[in-house]
Amino acid sequence: MSPLVSVTQVQVENYVFPPTVNPTGSTNTLFLAGAGHRGLEIEGKFVKFTAIGVYLEESAIPFLADKWKGKTVEELKQSVEFFRDVVTGPFEKFTRVTMILPLTGKQYSEKVAENCVAYWKAIGTYTDAESKAIEKFIDVFKSETFPPAASILFTQSPVGSLTISFSKDDSVAGSGNVVIENKQLSEAVLESIIGKHGVSPAAKCSLAERVSELLNKSYDEASVCEKPGTEKSPDPVTGLQLGQEKNTTSEIEEEVTIPEIKG
Repeated sequence: MSPLVSVTQVQVENYVFPPTVNPTGSTNTLFLAGAGHRGLEIEGKFVKFTAIGVYLEESAIPFLADKWKGKTVEELKQSVEFFRDVVTGPFEKFTRVTMILPLTGKQYSEKVAENCVAYWKAIGTYTDAESKAIEKFIDVFKSETFPPAASILFTQSPVGSLTISFSKDDSVAGSGNVVIENKQLSEAVLESIIGKHGVSPAAKCSLAERVSELLNKSYDEASVCEKPGTEKSPDPVTGLQLGQEKNTTSEIEEEVTIPEIKG
C-alpha cells in the first residue's frame, strides 16, 4: 500500500474513532478500517450498547488485495471469507469497544467466554490451552465496571497474543495491560464482532466499504452503509451469535495521511 493513503475518522453516536492510532501492545500505526454500533431490539425499541472501531496494520491492504481487489462493497459485505481473512491475516489488529450504556466486566467476559467455548467445541479445537486462556480472560475482567464512555481495548498480534487494556474514556491509552498468549482466543474477539456471526453488522458494513475503497483506490461507489435496515440480536452484550441491527454509521470527513511503516 502506498505510504500516502487518506482515511477519515468515524463518529458513532457521541464517540469519535480517529483515523489512525498507536495502540497499546504495538509499535505500529494502525488505520481505521471500520466502525459501528452494537445493539439489540428490546420490546420494539432498538437499543445501542457499544460503539466499536476496528483498526488494521497498513500491511493488511496488500495482503487483502491479492484476493479481494476489484470486488464491490456489496460483494465484500456478503463474503464470510473476506472477513475471515481480516480476522486471521498476518498483520496487527486493534479493536476499541466503547460503552454507550454501562456494562460490567463479568457480563462482558462471561458472554464472550461462553460463545467462544461453544464454537471451539463445535469445530473440535477446544483444548487445555484454550481452557486456560478463557480462565485468564474472565479473570482480567472480573473486577472491572464500564460506565458510558469507558473502553475495552484489544490489540491482536499476528503471532497469536492478545493484549487487553481498559480506558475510562474513549482514548487508546489504556491501563491494566494483560497479555494472553493464545491465537484462537485472540482471533475470536474480532471474529465475534465482524465474523460470520458477528454482533456488529454496522461495523462490518463500514469495514467493507472503507477497505473496498482502499483496495480499489476508487471513491465513486455508492455507500451501502447509508441504507438503513432492521436487524436483531439474541443478547445485549457480545458474543459469536449473529447480532443483526441497524447499519447507520456517520463519518466525519477529516483526512489524514498514514505514515510509511518500516520494519
